[in-house]
Amino acid sequence: MTSPLEQKIRITGPSIVTANRTADGAVIYRNRSRGWSTDLTQAAIVRNADDARALLSEAVADDVGAVGPYIAPVHVSESGEIKPGNLREHIRLGGVTIDLLPVPA
Repeated sequence: MTSPLEQKIRITGPSIVTANRTADGAVIYRNRSRGWSTDLTQAAIVRNADDARALLSEAVADDVGAVGPYIAPVHVSESGEIKPGNLREHIRLGGVTIDLLPVPA
């Protein structure tokens, strides 16, 4: 299995970096302040492969309990409203869809 950084990155429109938080499974987005937010409107938008790779690289290196960061497409309206760019991300936007069981000690 290759890491996300070893894979070829192809950007066809506005995109973001997203992941899930390991503590509770919440959907999180890499923001403009180089942190994470659960609010899609705070996500940093990238529009080319070099910027996407840089943002993804930061997200992978930022070991703060995020798992599986990857690049996802978004739609940005003329007014600046950000919406998921595909069905998977529309579903993820709703948050955790299964109950997570506590990890046994």
